[in-house]
Amino acid sequence: MPCLWIIASLNFSGCVLGGWTTPFAGGERMRLWFLIPLLLCLPTLIRSEDYADVTIVVRGSQTIAATSDEFVCATMDWWPPEKCNYNQCPWGKASVLNLDLTNPLLAKAIQAFSPLRIRVGGSLQDQLVYGTPNLGSPCNPFSKVSSGLFGFSQGCITMERWDAVNNLFVNAGAVVTFGLNALQGRRQTGKGIWGGAWNSSNAREFMEYTVSMNYPIDSWEFGNELSGSGIGASVGAEQYGKDIIELQTIISELYGNSKKPLVVAPGGFYDQKWFAKLLEVSSPNVLNAMTHHVYNLGPGNDPQVANRILDPQYLSRTSDTFRDLQLTIQRHGPWSAPWVGEAGGAYNSGSPRVSNTFLNSFWYLDQLGQSAKYDTKVYCRQTLIGGNYGLLDTDTFVPNPDYYSALLWHRLMGKGVISLDTSGSSYLRAYAHCGKQKGGVALLLLNLNKNMGFMVSVRNDLNVGVDVDDDDKRGIRRDNSFVHGLKKTVSWVGSKASDGLQKREEYHLTPQDGNPLARTSLLNGAPLELTEDGDIPSLLPVQVSVNSPIYAAPLSIVFVVFPDFEAEGCEL
Repeated sequence: MPCLWIIASLNFSGCVLGGWTTPFAGGERMRLWFLIPLLLCLPTLIRSEDYADVTIVVRGSQTIAATSDEFVCATMDWWPPEKCNYNQCPWGKASVLNLDLTNPLLAKAIQAFSPLRIRVGGSLQDQLVYGTPNLGSPCNPFSKVSSGLFGFSQGCITMERWDAVNNLFVNAGAVVTFGLNALQGRRQTGKGIWGGAWNSSNAREFMEYTVSMNYPIDSWEFGNELSGSGIGASVGAEQYGKDIIELQTIISELYGNSKKPLVVAPGGFYDQKWFAKLLEVSSPNVLNAMTHHVYNLGPGNDPQVANRILDPQYLSRTSDTFRDLQLTIQRHGPWSAPWVGEAGGAYNSGSPRVSNTFLNSFWYLDQLGQSAKYDTKVYCRQTLIGGNYGLLDTDTFVPNPDYYSALLWHRLMGKGVISLDTSGSSYLRAYAHCGKQKGGVALLLLNLNKNMGFMVSVRNDLNVGVDVDDDDKRGIRRDNSFVHGLKKTVSWVGSKASDGLQKREEYHLTPQDGNPLARTSLLNGAPLELTEDGDIPSLLPVQVSVNSPIYAAPLSIVFVVFPDFEAEGCEL
């Protein structure tokens, strides 16, 4: 009977072995203890095809890359309610121009990150003008016109609306990246090709007003999807580089001796030759970050979106882009840094059946992990709210599953990226960072397998080959025995855990009712829902003996924090 109870625990919360504490309904807490002799019956109750042993060796002697403090970022877009794809119009009133900025759920969702970087921009930003005194035309919102770029007219933001947007940002503690109109003053010279110099007069007045109001803009982004062949419109890299120099000059003049915002560009899809040329033309220390966009899952109406999210080979393809951009920057502009300025997975407003569900978190978190390995400093999710891919529901402002995935990453995964080696199935994706709040190391496990769980033993590379058998000395290997796997973990963290009393923290995310397309995530078995006051719920871990293996259930996400992990690279 005790063994059967352990198996039930696996199915419920994904936590096994050792002593741990977890919240139950009604606020009660129960202390559960498992005795080592009970482990012996576990393999007989879990059929061999139900789980596999995996060993992960964390190489904490040095970090391989670093993100920024505000690595997790979300976008706010300009699309009006009339933006429709595939016979559905999912934007509602989520535009920067019509969003309910006073909704308390919106402010609380931003505040929970303390801080959250917000990138304001999108397809219509290169048709947006600013309602400054010298605009010379009425300041009207976007309207649907067949002759306009993306089917919309020029739009305008009033300074009163800009004040209201900044009131939200300041009160919620957001770090702001604002995308400027980079088509102003140009003319169309061919199909989708725009030429001529940028007319900076309206943007300069808008920036002057922003500076005069002391609105804390962290970075100004120049243009949206105008790089390479462009999306709807394109501008040559040489002219683009000259315009960025002008933008940097304007910033230097307006901000004087105060802290200057970063200049980031081009906010488009990666094109190696175009990006390299932009760096060369803009010259050293002008372009602080290169932003590129990622929509690697296909169109939002593609029935294969869900399958692609669970295909490890498909997910890994994006690494080529991250790697190539990193190399391009190193060779042509090492003063710059890679950013993902916009990423929504499925394009054209996302997938209505996938992008707002638990399943999408596998793609999203895997993207965060992949991009960080290649020194990406910022990763902006499309969107904070709006479309099918919002972190918040467009109508209710209630967080979707990816919101909590983002929040857990932000709170647990530090800036330092650590390499690791993994044995076993490619369906278990693993990423390691320096711990953010409590030191040590934070580990993310993504089990993409629908039917198989993984029993994960974590090793420190400092201890590989110490007090283990001859087979282990050859490196990582798949364990043949559950008990042998447990034995090997006893000294994995080094001397800090030699007394065997140290704990680790585990955060197991699973879908409600076992449905991967559920709109609600469970954290250690409890639904993640707003409190009665509309506050973000506490994200509490379970405490687990550091000497026990980690169980990653089928189609589950596990964050693990090892506060006592000896990682020299994280102490520098």
